[in-house]
Amino acid sequence: MEMQDAELLRAWQRGNRAAGEELFERYYPMVERFFRNKATEPEEFIQRTFLACIEAANRFRGESTFRTFLLGIATNVLRNHYRRLLRKKGIETLDAASMTDLGQTPSRIIADKDQERLLLEGLRRLPVELQLVLELRYWEELKHEELAQILDLPRSTVNTRLRRARELLEQHVSELAESPEMLRSTVTRLDDWVALQRQQQPPAKEGRQG
Repeated sequence: MEMQDAELLRAWQRGNRAAGEELFERYYPMVERFFRNKATEPEEFIQRTFLACIEAANRFRGESTFRTFLLGIATNVLRNHYRRLLRKKGIETLDAASMTDLGQTPSRIIADKDQERLLLEGLRRLPVELQLVLELRYWEELKHEELAQILDLPRSTVNTRLRRARELLEQHVSELAESPEMLRSTVTRLDDWVALQRQQQPPAKEGRQG
């Protein structure tokens, strides 16, 4: 019988290496997908995320899914990294900084067509916090309640950020587009493009939650 995620986490915490490897296998694709568009070398951040996961295992009490718990850790790993980068630039807040501002380049992203490259550049120009909420919503198909848990925000703030992220993305793409036709095809292709990105890897072998 397949072990639940919580059972694997507890076993890993007790020193069962095989349990940790099983969790890693189940959730590596999801965590890699999370960092793929946000870091030049995502492997370091993936390793940090799973290390922080076992260090924070006592905080997981089954009140959320393990997936939500792990994405919350990945988000904190990313935020901490970006804050360190900003401090080197003399900037104290992450609120308005984008990946373009931070000088971060995606490690591996598919953008074969002009519309896809346009959309990718538009995403990179969003403030990081808006890019996060938009990508988590569409890439991981998360509910608003899950987004609120992961980002440690009230649901009303999540709703506001999602709306603002879509507005800003459309604005950036509009500024970058070479023609009205390209703009229309790009803005309406967000869902399709995200689906394409998800297809580049097999889905995570997610076990039963709890």
